[in-house]
Amino acid sequence: MPTSLIYELPKIVEEGKKEAERIMERISGQNKLMLQTNEMVLPAKDVSGLFKGTIPNPKEKTTTIDASPEQMHLFGLQAKQAKLSIHQEAEWVNRLVYGDNLLVMQNLLAGDPESGLPSMRGKIDLIYIDPPFDSKADYRTSVKLPGADLAQKPTVIEQFAYADTWKDGTVSYLKMLYPRLVLMRELLSDKGSIYVHIDWHIAHYVKILLDDVFGKENFDSELIWQSTSAHANNKTYGNIHQTIFYYHKNENSYIFNTQYTAYTKEYIDQYYKYKDDNGKLFMSSDLVGHKGVNKEYEWKGITRPWRYPPHRLDELEAQGRIFWTKNNFPRFKRFLDDMPGLPLQSIWNDEKVKNIGSWSKEALNYDTQKPEALLERFIKCSTNEGSLIADFFGGSGTTAAVAERLGRRWITSDIGKPSTMVMRKRFIDMDAKPFFYQSVGDYQKEAFASSKMYKRVGDLSQIIISLFGAIPFTEDQATGRNLGYTKDKTLILVDSPGKLTGKATVKRAAELKNSFLGGNWNKVIVLGWNFAYDISEAIIQHKADVEVLVIPPDLLDKLGSKKGYEKMAKDGSVRFSSLQYLTIKPITKDKGNQPEEETITVTLENYILLSPDNIPLDDKDKEKLQQIIAKDPLALIEYWSIDTDYDGEIFRSQWQDYRENTANDTDPYHCITTTTLTVQKKSNRIVCVKAVDVFGFESVVIEKI
Repeated sequence: MPTSLIYELPKIVEEGKKEAERIMERISGQNKLMLQTNEMVLPAKDVSGLFKGTIPNPKEKTTTIDASPEQMHLFGLQAKQAKLSIHQEAEWVNRLVYGDNLLVMQNLLAGDPESGLPSMRGKIDLIYIDPPFDSKADYRTSVKLPGADLAQKPTVIEQFAYADTWKDGTVSYLKMLYPRLVLMRELLSDKGSIYVHIDWHIAHYVKILLDDVFGKENFDSELIWQSTSAHANNKTYGNIHQTIFYYHKNENSYIFNTQYTAYTKEYIDQYYKYKDDNGKLFMSSDLVGHKGVNKEYEWKGITRPWRYPPHRLDELEAQGRIFWTKNNFPRFKRFLDDMPGLPLQSIWNDEKVKNIGSWSKEALNYDTQKPEALLERFIKCSTNEGSLIADFFGGSGTTAAVAERLGRRWITSDIGKPSTMVMRKRFIDMDAKPFFYQSVGDYQKEAFASSKMYKRVGDLSQIIISLFGAIPFTEDQATGRNLGYTKDKTLILVDSPGKLTGKATVKRAAELKNSFLGGNWNKVIVLGWNFAYDISEAIIQHKADVEVLVIPPDLLDKLGSKKGYEKMAKDGSVRFSSLQYLTIKPITKDKGNQPEEETITVTLENYILLSPDNIPLDDKDKEKLQQIIAKDPLALIEYWSIDTDYDGEIFRSQWQDYRENTANDTDPYHCITTTTLTVQKKSNRIVCVKAVDVFGFESVVIEKI
């Protein structure tokens, strides 16, 4: 008989508090997690050319310049001073983050001065979350390619996250949620609020966690949103709603701006029965107040405790606002046009917040997408212009998109790579302000100390080394148990499934070639699961010493049983493939229309994808993919972007094109493959081209002109 959830709840709370305490200790320690900036996205579609706005400066900066006496005088300084220091304040840059939100929030709380991010503790005015609550969801993503529709499985990191969330059903889900709610409370400002969107299966349990984290006294409302139309069910009631719990950080100090819904036809027909000479509908309202409260006056021969003094009543009559009844008694004309509507109540089933259908203009082919009007209500009610808003289960990006449109600042994150790609395109389509596209970079071991899975990473690494055909080192020879070797003096390094393999790992591998056990290794092979944006650049830099191969994403599924491992070890069926990469034709340069300008032309040449065997697809879809790779490899590019003046630190996507951007052509399945851009003339220029394929794999090409 399963254990009662009532019995489990105290354990869930206790474990959640301990995990939150460990996280807070890590934040105050030296091993802080950092967000890795993949791009500063400067929204500019192909049709608009290079980004023409001002590129924000996310860091405080002091610049010292030689100054003339006139400049010194302007700043009130003595002319004998030869230099002038100008301080430039850091500008806020919105953030789209790929990664586990538990780690994202740790970083936000800790802050990252290197990227210009101060600690966000107590800085966020509104958090809205819509955490997934379907334990039986497939989590596959539909990928549409020319002549083929593929169903992509989750990445390895996503698989772990989903498995952990639902391995013990509702208990696991609540364990996942509790420490995240604690971190969200830390991030909320003193006037902040949180909206937790959940469905009827689990809402009552989540409410108990919310009361514990935020305090029962800070619970404001249970909002009911009718998310679907009525449907027939002969065995039970039709469940057509979802629940949103609304809490404040503080009971008596929070932002709230009353919002209104339009009156229904029935309400108007019942109360707004009259029309004036201009055809304007109005309601007849009482002008008489209460004895003892309102002072009695005589007006038009009638003595009553009028709501207004006689001179004001005269003004209202002159304005045509007095209505005389058949009994010759005055009443107030309350015009329908003057009324904002009914103040929002706790049940939302009006047409304005109707759920998105496939025919809707908003539809992005994203299963859990919410209507913008729904998020607009939360944001208008609980924030002011300029407020900071966060959504840590970003999905299709509706929260951030509405925040952008309403003049709010935003942070959004998601653990699904398809989700972040949908959001990136959505923000460019709406011509958003520049934003960072970031990821949780090196997943520090300390950040996963509470996860049972990561206590056996060493064992997993040893298994992978063996499946590769190499020999693991003993613990005495190599700490961490992730190193092995082959008889031809090749060193094997296995990265953790919880890490993004990037430049730091490749650099370490190159150092190991010359130092580990005396050096003299012919080369080092790095076996990785997921890869950072800078991996291509790192491979090129260390190609003489290091080779990077991909561990099959479905390997952990196959290792689920002893038989699976034995079969793979016996038949050698595990394939470790090389990483994907992009090639471009030589960049050409020409004169511009103006003396200070020049043009550069960038053309994609080819895209080499890692083996279809190592893409998380079913066998039939792998065959379809193989045909596309052979016939039309550039069709796999989801989007590509260009930094025309790459500084080697932050990739600034000043131009981009992506599938479904049909402003230049009518083909939704291909990006354009060549572009000519007008830039300021420069003698030495570094151009960086980045491509991201439909599966979320990134490739970078850097060329000096």
